[in-house]
Amino acid sequence: MTDRGHFNTRLGIILATAGSAVGLGNIWRFPFMTGQNGGAAFILIYLGCVFLLGIPGMVAEFIIGRQSGTNAARAYHSLAGRTPWAVTGFLGVVTSMIILGFYAVVAGWCIQYLMVSLGGQLQGDAGAVADYFTSFSSNPWKPALWAVGFIVITHFVVVKGVRHGIERASKLMMPVLLVLLLVIVAASCMLPGAGAGIEFLLKPDFSKLSGSVFLEALGQAFFSLSLGTACLCTYASYFNKKTRLARSATQIALLDSFIAILAGLMIFPAAFSVGVNPDSGPSLIFITLPNVFQQAFAAVPVLGYVISVLFYALLALAALTSTISMHEIGTAFFHEELHISRRAGAWIVTVLCSVIGGLCSLSMGAVDGLTIAGQTLLDFCDGLTAQILLPLGSLLTCLFVGWFLPRHIVSDQLTNWGENGKGYYHIFLFLVRCVCPLCILAVFLHQLGVI
Repeated sequence: MTDRGHFNTRLGIILATAGSAVGLGNIWRFPFMTGQNGGAAFILIYLGCVFLLGIPGMVAEFIIGRQSGTNAARAYHSLAGRTPWAVTGFLGVVTSMIILGFYAVVAGWCIQYLMVSLGGQLQGDAGAVADYFTSFSSNPWKPALWAVGFIVITHFVVVKGVRHGIERASKLMMPVLLVLLLVIVAASCMLPGAGAGIEFLLKPDFSKLSGSVFLEALGQAFFSLSLGTACLCTYASYFNKKTRLARSATQIALLDSFIAILAGLMIFPAAFSVGVNPDSGPSLIFITLPNVFQQAFAAVPVLGYVISVLFYALLALAALTSTISMHEIGTAFFHEELHISRRAGAWIVTVLCSVIGGLCSLSMGAVDGLTIAGQTLLDFCDGLTAQILLPLGSLLTCLFVGWFLPRHIVSDQLTNWGENGKGYYHIFLFLVRCVCPLCILAVFLHQLGVI
């Protein structure tokens, strides 16, 4: 096999892998889940889940990826041989392509809102903004076109390879994303009445805590860190032998959590400033926030215009950092398993995911009958991946590393062949063998409504 390429720098590893985790889940899903579950108390539980369970889950995928040095499907097969475990990697490839398909639809909405924000067209009262979203999302061609266009943009990054495509793009996009986020946070926190939003986010209200909140926080931690998609496994196959897996996972988790909290500081102060309920749900970014920006910056309309444009640019950029990683999983799979060029493998992913994205977009109202189990195709794909495929992939990965993979492989990968000491090896093994699987199983059952 020809050289697969590797990340060139440790910074490239951190930014690219963090970019896969930093997406709409941080900037949209995390804030509204925080709002629904009591603010800072939820954040504390979330951070505990990230560091106690999320990081071991990340390291488990890193171990599989670097040890095998190949795509996710072949990784498990090369380590497990002709056993049922080999299906786990293929499941991750399928999951990532489904996610890329429907995720591109929402990313396309961000592009549309960026365009209309630039044109100053996203104006009017709450009813007008809601009507605009309904009209646009049910349009027979425009949202589908944006979704396909977003996948094609992703394609042209991935096709350039790991070092010249993914790593180079990540080094550019992640700093820009962080700067955009900080600018909007600063503007939001200076609004009149913003202090109530900051207090809501940073002052814990432990009366809100419950078993359900813990499970929601745990589920968000796994969702936010891209566990179960085979993304981390694929990226780790491009790590060099000097990469310290546990330290890299910790740095990625810190950056991911920092951006999620910044997203809360961007949204809650502005929302409280104009008296908007902070648990407005998934409609927050396309219906609620346009009105928030208008009202909050009514005294200086040009500032409201600038913040709106920057916000949707931020969303589009965050979406792109995630879709790149989703695309790479399938590209590596087809490139290596079909023994074709990387470019041809990337085009297979682009075409397949464009079909999924187009159908998901049309199911939002343009075409009747594109439903499964009473849900639009987009909602069904979202639920299938978030509630079943992601937890299942994470569970199988932890069981595989904890119980099946030879101990010397786990030890060698975790400690860089003894260079970093074995002080945390047994702690990691206990977490990945016992604690992580039980917690993931609890999240899985909770999402299915069993507990």
